[in-house]
Amino acid sequence: MEALLVPLLILALVGVGVVLTARAVGRRRARTHQEDPAQPGRSSAELAQEAAARLDQDQHRRLYALIAQGQAMAAIKFYLEATGEGLRASRDAVGALAAHPQPFRPRQEAGPAPAEEEEPQRFPYRYRAIASKGEVTREVSSNMLNDEIYGRIRTLARSGDTAAAAAALVRHSDVSLQQAQEFIALLED
Repeated sequence: MEALLVPLLILALVGVGVVLTARAVGRRRARTHQEDPAQPGRSSAELAQEAAARLDQDQHRRLYALIAQGQAMAAIKFYLEATGEGLRASRDAVGALAAHPQPFRPRQEAGPAPAEEEEPQRFPYRYRAIASKGEVTREVSSNMLNDEIYGRIRTLARSGDTAAAAAALVRHSDVSLQQAQEFIALLED
């Protein structure tokens, strides 16, 4: 009986050591997940904007298609492969993008002035944009508008940047700022 006592005592001490080590590792992991010192105070909306900026237009469209289909794991895997971010960062980014949908915005490259600053291109046809809300209808017709430019104006209006949307509409048409603001007010919803 005494011969079994020493091995049982050693086995009990090893078991206690394993349990204490597991608890210490678990506490350390919990602290790491609760406070990420690399990104203090970053909100979910800011994370969504940064995550969307890392994607090109096709990747943005495909990622939101996966999110819309409820395929969260596939969306995380796709984001991880598209950006090269880590698994945890990809999970957080996809969660933020799902909670705060972001319109696609082309990357702004440093260098020459953006095309928006230049004189708008004139097209050989007149483009008609119509907005209405209830009984009120407004129309803008211009040969400096097309689907892409009008889409950007609509996106600006719906994202809440009505001043930039109105300025873009004035730049790409022959309407006054007041008329542009009235038109943009109908697009905000």
